[in-house]
Amino acid sequence: MKILPRPEYPRPQFQRREWVNLNGTWEFSFDDAEVGIAEGWQDGRPLVGQIVVPYPYQSELSGVNDKEIHEVVWYARTLAYQPEWRGQDLLLHFGAVDYATTVWVNGQLVGGNRGGHVPFSFDIAPYLHEGEDNRITVRVEDRQDACQPRGKQSVTGKPIGIDYYCTTGIWQTVWVEPVPQVRIESLRMTPLLDEEALKLRVYLHAPAANWTIEADVLDGDEVVSTLRKDTHNGTGRLFLRIPDPKHWSPDSPHLYGLRVRLLQNGELLDEIESYAGMRSIELRNGEFLLNGKPTYLKMVLDQGYWPESYLAAPTDEAIRYDVEITKALGFNGSRKHQKVEDPRFLYWCDKLGLMVWGEMANAREWSSEAEEMFLSEWSRVVQRDYNSPSIVSWVPLNESWGVPEIDEGHAAQYAFVERAVKLTRFLDPHRPVIDNDGWEHTDVTDICTIHDYTATGEEMVAKYAETASGGPLPEKAWWDGSMTFAPGSIYRGQPVMLSEVGGFLIRPFWLPADKWDVLYDTYGSVSNTDELLAKYKDLMGSIASLPFVSGFCYTQLTDVEQEINGLLTYHRKPKVPIDQVSEINRSLRLQTNEAPAQFAG
Repeated sequence: MKILPRPEYPRPQFQRREWVNLNGTWEFSFDDAEVGIAEGWQDGRPLVGQIVVPYPYQSELSGVNDKEIHEVVWYARTLAYQPEWRGQDLLLHFGAVDYATTVWVNGQLVGGNRGGHVPFSFDIAPYLHEGEDNRITVRVEDRQDACQPRGKQSVTGKPIGIDYYCTTGIWQTVWVEPVPQVRIESLRMTPLLDEEALKLRVYLHAPAANWTIEADVLDGDEVVSTLRKDTHNGTGRLFLRIPDPKHWSPDSPHLYGLRVRLLQNGELLDEIESYAGMRSIELRNGEFLLNGKPTYLKMVLDQGYWPESYLAAPTDEAIRYDVEITKALGFNGSRKHQKVEDPRFLYWCDKLGLMVWGEMANAREWSSEAEEMFLSEWSRVVQRDYNSPSIVSWVPLNESWGVPEIDEGHAAQYAFVERAVKLTRFLDPHRPVIDNDGWEHTDVTDICTIHDYTATGEEMVAKYAETASGGPLPEKAWWDGSMTFAPGSIYRGQPVMLSEVGGFLIRPFWLPADKWDVLYDTYGSVSNTDELLAKYKDLMGSIASLPFVSGFCYTQLTDVEQEINGLLTYHRKPKVPIDQVSEINRSLRLQTNEAPAQFAG
């Protein structure tokens, strides 16, 4: 019997009982000559190859394992019509497809999507007929375009430096969901600790009419809050009181269950199951506060690549393991780097207790079209993940990727960064936004983050000695003279975090020196794992001694391809004793933050 890949429910915070997983073997073809549409591949003819969905063709688990660049690919499969679907809409869901997608059902064009990291769906009920031979066909374009949001996918298709193999096409679960024609479309949950309440906004797939919305909040099996509200609009707002709420935190990741029902004239039309975490985030006096308490962020950079499947997680167990090992190492947060991760990752962070910085996969070049591609997709990312209690900050841009001339005073690129922050705050006014993580910040960043791969604790302390004694921040960041703030911007008292540090590479003595990756000219390196542990302890202790720093992010959790600077190997084998790293991290206590002198007091 074949094992269904990724069989778990793909959308943990918005669950219905009925669904059908479409992962598994699909027909597949490359279309390098781009003749598929002209020849009518969408008309139902068989494709010549096969692929295992949801793994990209470049990966081993896909069954294709072709590392070359193919910018256009096709998928197809049949779908058996179920009699119980009559009278309902049938949503065809794609968790993520990189990058531009067109979908046909039974030869009829259903729709398209642009954006490689966000979910999309279509109602395919009008295109189906009874029987087992309904045909779904998918065409995907994934151009090697530096203006396309791509994260760490190499524009050459080959791993080099800090870039890796590409992930083209379907890389998250595909599924169908029978739903009522009038239904709940989405939920938006905002915890309000001071008011001991959960603010719930319910969006309906329905016209403005007479509807009733019911909601229950559960603590285990006990209903602790319930509310029934009539609405005459396509939305509803409920204010659910939760007396003496249990807070969500990494040490105590308490989650409340949530049931939401839609009724009309007493008839139940739709029901959704979800969950919520009660927690607050605040920045004050140079500190990060979780639930009103100063919290020192001890994060690790996690790129979310696996050797057998690249951006696509091989299993749900693999996702859970990465969260568990991160916590076991003594970190309280993950900076998910240049990737919008599978919702199951956020589920496990919510459930097990790990703070997350949500970051967008960036382009590498700038244009007006690149701006629109980015903003359109980023807005959907924030909306998708808004309800997750584990996300504590948003990071639209990293190291000026996509705005390469901001350091030269490029006004349009500077304005784009500020526009990305503005959009993020409009969508989510409750979390801090880091405009351009690492360096060249604008005037609107909520946190001043600095990437600094200084290799020893002594050098790190010396570099920031003036700031630690009340002086200004260094004008220039670590990399190639990059400015901490972009021209025209200044530090304004925000919390300061060293959001990339360490990155110690294992020297590959098994290779000739001329075969060592270019990263060895950039990061510090060590000869063995004992040296790695010693350097980690030295550097982390020195960073923790800097009174103005309110958190750090160590690079990185695992090796990825040629970048062998993880605390774990690419296959998730620890290089250093987990308990010793945990002991080091847990010994790093929050110290009183001090803004540089010009902003003190």
